[in-house]
Amino acid sequence: MSVTTLDPQSASAQAGESLLEFPDNRLLIELCGEFDKNLAELERQFTVQIIRRGNQLAVFGEEAPRTETVDVLTNLYERLEAGKHVEMADIDREIRMGGDEATGSETDQLEMFSGGPVEVKTRKKLVEPRTDAQKAYVRSLFTNELAFGIGPAGTGKTYLAVAVGVNKFINGEVDRIILSRPAVEAGEKLGYLPGDMKDKVDPFMQPLYDALNDFLPGKQVAKLIEEKRIEIAPLAFMRGRTLANAFVVLDEAQNATSMQMKMFLTRLGEGSRMVITGDRSQVDLPRGVTSGLHEAERLLGAIPKIDFNYFTSKDVVRHPLVAAIIEAYDADSPA
Repeated sequence: MSVTTLDPQSASAQAGESLLEFPDNRLLIELCGEFDKNLAELERQFTVQIIRRGNQLAVFGEEAPRTETVDVLTNLYERLEAGKHVEMADIDREIRMGGDEATGSETDQLEMFSGGPVEVKTRKKLVEPRTDAQKAYVRSLFTNELAFGIGPAGTGKTYLAVAVGVNKFINGEVDRIILSRPAVEAGEKLGYLPGDMKDKVDPFMQPLYDALNDFLPGKQVAKLIEEKRIEIAPLAFMRGRTLANAFVVLDEAQNATSMQMKMFLTRLGEGSRMVITGDRSQVDLPRGVTSGLHEAERLLGAIPKIDFNYFTSKDVVRHPLVAAIIEAYDADSPA
């Protein structure tokens, strides 16, 4: 059973009101959220008023935002009927995606290529894109052997790439996951770090560890790293290797030099997938040194089967202030 939208001409509905009836009151409670926080978020986003009456929700406001609110509520309820949960991230995704994301029962991963839901299954969670650009990016990662994700911080470039890598690893499509970053300090000299090589490079690699721990149990991550089925290493460590049957991610690629980028791209081996992510506005290379990411865009853009995916501040999925900060800096940048 699904949501019923009552006839606006009925006696139970008023002018400027949309009335929704939900068959399962238990799911309606989860839809509303603790202390109706989910409804409050929708009211804020769409400038409407939502009032609960038993197993009904009445939405008041202008017709266009009222209709959008009804669509989002309907999709979220269908998500609950399918046995999934509704969190703030799911509300954000439904609003950004304009309600075009399917919310039916669990489907095969390949359905994403025929207009079905775009979902990345990992050991710990189901990862779903929250913007159209993220949706296109995930599809690109599944269909291309070499893909680039370029855009500002907080747009999910690395997070989604690692999620797809974990998905392919647990499905047996690749034998290893290899995650790499240039070990470049972000504008400040840290001096000599104590410890062995791992201790010295781990601070640079921490965001990659964070992403992995979101998708795999901590003990499993440690075991796979020990077995070298997951490798997290600085870019310099890639020289001379052929990376076969692996899912390879180069993060913060804007800080790779031209020679480093060429070296890394030519590591691609049989049965492997490679993802390059970066933010052109956060180059930490010395003045006068060309970013390898910029050069790769210029040289490789016309090559078939190499896909470039671009993000903007509208795709930021961190705190809303992050998008505003990025837009402010972009507006102040010289043309």
